[in-house]
Formats: sequence, structure tokens, C-alpha cells
Amino acid sequence: MIKTYLKTLWRMFEKHVTRLLSLIFMVLVSVGFVSGIGSSTDKINYSMTDYYKAQTVSDFIIKSKAENGFTDEDTERIKKLFDGATVNTGNSLDIKVGEKRSVRYYFLDFDEWTVNVPDVMEGGVDDPNLRIYAERADNVIKGTSVGDKITLDFKDILVKLSEQNGTELDANTLSLLSRLTPVEVTVGGIVQSPLTFANDGEPSYNNDVENMPDTTTGTEDMDCLENVFYISRTLIPTLKSVVPQLPDAMDRPFIGIGDIYVALEDRGQFSAFGWRYKNVIEKGEAEIAAALGDVEVITLYDNYSFKSLKSYSDKVAGIGYILMVVFLLVTALVVLSTMTRLLEEERSQIACLRTLGYSSTDIISKYLLFALIATGIGGAGAYFVGLGLAHLIYYVFNYSFYMPPVSAHVAVVFYIISFTLIVAATLVATVISGYKLTGERPATLLRPKPPRAGKKVILERIGVIWNRLSFKYKSTMRNVLRYKSRFIMTVFSVAVSTALVMAGLGLLDMCLFQDFGSAAIIGIAAVIVVFAGLLTAIVIYTLTNINISERNREIATLMVLGYYDREVTGYIYREVFINSAIGIVFGYPLSAFLIYMVFRTMGFGTIGGISWFMWLIAPVVVLLFTGLVALILRRKIVKINMNESLKAIE
Repeated sequence: MIKTYLKTLWRMFEKHVTRLLSLIFMVLVSVGFVSGIGSSTDKINYSMTDYYKAQTVSDFIIKSKAENGFTDEDTERIKKLFDGATVNTGNSLDIKVGEKRSVRYYFLDFDEWTVNVPDVMEGGVDDPNLRIYAERADNVIKGTSVGDKITLDFKDILVKLSEQNGTELDANTLSLLSRLTPVEVTVGGIVQSPLTFANDGEPSYNNDVENMPDTTTGTEDMDCLENVFYISRTLIPTLKSVVPQLPDAMDRPFIGIGDIYVALEDRGQFSAFGWRYKNVIEKGEAEIAAALGDVEVITLYDNYSFKSLKSYSDKVAGIGYILMVVFLLVTALVVLSTMTRLLEEERSQIACLRTLGYSSTDIISKYLLFALIATGIGGAGAYFVGLGLAHLIYYVFNYSFYMPPVSAHVAVVFYIISFTLIVAATLVATVISGYKLTGERPATLLRPKPPRAGKKVILERIGVIWNRLSFKYKSTMRNVLRYKSRFIMTVFSVAVSTALVMAGLGLLDMCLFQDFGSAAIIGIAAVIVVFAGLLTAIVIYTLTNINISERNREIATLMVLGYYDREVTGYIYREVFINSAIGIVFGYPLSAFLIYMVFRTMGFGTIGGISWFMWLIAPVVVLLFTGLVALILRRKIVKINMNESLKAIE
């Protein structure tokens, strides 16, 4: 009996190899897309956290509001307040060079540069008197090259500083400043600061978190840094050698302490702006205010680069959650239809096994094995598809950010959720359908399932339309509407697939033609269109293939009656295209709803703002895939063995 059982198992796999492959690719595309979109968010968050730790990014930048800056005692007070924290000091100054542009100068002790450690991308000099680094060029920052000469006009810098602090300079001080000779220094290296890695411009720090610039609509409405320079404070004593009488009140901000950079000891608290980190920062801000009085405290919640990358990451996650439901719903429905109809086709085999004494559990386990092998192979491939997709999305983000190295952390949450749901849906569908069939008497199962009784379809009641149809179209419409559950499932699957394609096209349109979003979002939109198209092709192929397999006798009968190949294929194709067309019609309202959800998650775009031609591209894509499937399955239709098909019941 075991030998017989194994033979039937092997024959089932041979007979339904096409259906097996359809299930594999369905799971591969669906789970691969969902896990790829979801895990890319986790990869971004893990990588951001690793970068924060590796570069010892400051949790607090404390800026003095006093004219003379901080004292050494203030620095020691901060070190005691945050025991174990890494603390650096320095000075910074923004000088306007246009209405919405400025240049930032950092004056630091390079030998003690242990907080906000930059990536030295090029160059590096040893002479401390020539130490100046420039921020790398991006879409806004102009940047410089190693070896370029930069003239530092400290007269202008000091005047700007006095204006910034609200200090009015007297005639004597202005006279002294006029004797300052500009200092020419050489750019010794190009660096990437861990605080300014957004490629589309880095606005000046804004301590009003509630009014942070919109991270999805570009930088045209905010003050952006045109250049950033890091200057060794060893340059500053040259000023005293030029003008010994320079007032302490003027040079103190440069040779003293204007900024304190604090990196907390427990770096694990950050975790891409986790809930615990927010509490730590709020508490720290209150303690700093109590210890130092009236100061400005800048945290990573005020940093455009970190906040915008986190914002985009959250938006991708939101898209992932929305599309996970849609992709998995379509996949579950098609898998349910596939396994249910597979069991119906195997009625005679089930009857034979029941007659030989096999239990319902033994029989069902054969089909469970079929389903598990299909979903298992598809799921294994989906893991690597998702991994590759996550790395692709991460790479696309480089167009908007200087992305840190990809984290080695394994991100499998979305993969596990999506794959588990698919497996559960497949097994439940197989068990329910299996027990329903095995509960029938073997004699009943050996007889072919009686065809559904013919009834008037709704179009027959509309004489104006029905009377104008030719015989072949009347026959087609009866077949389309005869099996309502199959018709509804096919139409619904095509409708949802159309909505997925339209959602990707709508998002792509907002980015490319309506100037919303960024390069990163364009990449996400393109991925959605591609995978939605693939899912559409597999759905149509799977449902059409099942339809053909179930109607072998009907097709063979047409061939025996003398129908030509084009007439037989047209008989099937008309139904396929009608189902697809109806699915597309119902897909439009679903598209509007899905686009609304995606735009709401992204924070930009409206349904009315989508270009009119995008609404025409989606159905064209679906119909093209339908036509491609029709061409692929033509051989299967015309090569049906008439004798075997007509004798199958015997």
C-alpha cells in the first residue's frame, strides 16, 4: 500500500507540475516583494543605528548664548552630569552668503575629535597650521577639492559674529579689526560629517521640532548650507600675532568654548529614535537647562539628515504594511482557488485511495505535501528575492542620502509574517477542501461532478444587448457567468492586481511629473510597478491555466466537432479577456482607494493630481500581460489529446 501511495504521489506531481510552478512563483513574487519592502526599512534603521554608534554621533549640541562662551567649569559640569559620556568642545558660526544660503565654519581641536567623527573621504594633512577640512559636495553643497586655497577673512567673521550676538562694535574695535590680514589655508581633506548626510541640502539647525522642514518636498523653502568647513583652532593664535590689542571679548568665542558636544555612554538607547531614547533626551535637556541656565540645546530630533532618513524609512514601512495586505490577499485567494480546484480534479484518485483503505488524513497529507513543497520552495526563493530587493532599495536611497554601510543585522520580521500567513492560508484551504471531499462516498467521487445547471444569465434579461450578440458571444457570456464563485474570484484578483499597478504608477507620477518626493521614492514606485506587473501576470496565468485544465473534455469536444485551432483558442481567450476587462473596471475604484492610502502614508499627493494618461497605462499593462499569457497557453490548448480527454472519466 505504501508503494501504491508513493506512486500516486509521484504521478500527482508529474501531472500538475505547471500548477506547482505557478504556486512557487506566486509565493516567490508576493512574499519576496513584501519582505523586501519591509526589511529595507529595518535595514535602514539598523544601519542608521550602527552609524550613530560608529561615528559617536552627539546626542546633545549645547550652544552658548553668552558673549564669552562657556568656561572650563561649564564643561566639567556637563561631564559630571552625564557620567561616562564623551564630551568635545568647539565653536561654530554660520555666515549668510545669500537669501537662503549660508556657510558654516566649525572650529575644533582635531587631535581630540572623538564626537561626530567624520568619514575622511579624501586627503588628510599633518601640518596643524594648515588643517582645514571641507564637507563633501552634494546636490546643494558646492564643496571643494583637496589642495584648494581658502581665504579666511576673520575681520568679516568677527563682524558677523557680533551681529549674530547683537553686539554693537565701537569705532576703536572696528579700526583694530581692519588690521586683520586674511589668512590663506589649504584644504587638506574632504570629509562626510555624520550630522549632514542628506544629499538634497542640509538646513541650518532648527530647534523648533514641531516646525521642522517637510522632509518629502525638497529644500527650496528652507535655509541650506552652501559649504561647510572644519578648521583647526590652532589657526586662531595667528590672529593675536597680527593684532595683539584684539579685545578678549572678540576672540574669546574662537579660542574659548562656544559649543559642547555630548555623546551619551549608553549608545544602545538610540535604536533609530526608539521610544526609550526620546525619554532620555527629554530628561537630558531639562538637566542641561538646570545646570547651565539659558543655553540652546540641539538634539538629533532637530537634525535634518537623521530625521528625514527616519521619516523616509517610516514611509517605506507604511507602504510595506499597506501592500503586504493587498499582495497577500491576492496570493491567498489564488492559492485557495488552486488547491480547491486541484482536489476537485483529483476526485477519482481520492476515491481509489479511499477504496484501498486509506484514511482521510493519509489522503489529505498527500495534498498538504504538494502545497508545502510549493510554498516551501517559493518561500525559500522569496527570502533571497526580498534580501536582494532590500539591498536595491537601500542603494536607491544613496541618491538622496550618503548612506552608511549596510548593517549586518538580519531583518526577517516581514518575511516571517508574510510567509507564515501564506503557509497558513494554503494549509487551511487544503485541509478544509480535502476533508470535504474525503467525507463523500467513493462511488460518488468516481462519478464526474455534475455540471452546474444552466440558468439565464443577467444579460439574457436585457434584450437590447442580448439579442444583438452572436452565438459565440452568447456562449462565452454564459460560460463566464455560469460559475459565479470562479468568476468573482478571477475578477477580484485582476481588479486588485490592477489597483497595485495603478498605485505604483500614481506614486511614480507624483515623483516624476508633479515634483514630489525624491529619488528614493521614485525607486520604491518603480519596484511596486514591476512586482505588481509580475503578480498580475502570474495571477492571470494561474487562473487561466486552471480554467483550461478543468475544461479539457469541453475543448476536446470542440476539436472533434471540427473547430479550427483559432476558433478553439478564441473560445477560451474571449472568456479570459472579458474577465480581465471586468476586473479592470472594478479595479478603478480599488485603485483610487489604494492610491489614497499610499499618498496618505507618504504625506503628499492627491488622486486628482495624477496625470490622466496614468489611468490608461494601468489597464494597458494588465491587458498586455493577459495577451502574453494567452500566447503562452495557446500550445496547451491546441495540443490537448482528444482521446485521453474524452475517455478520462472511464
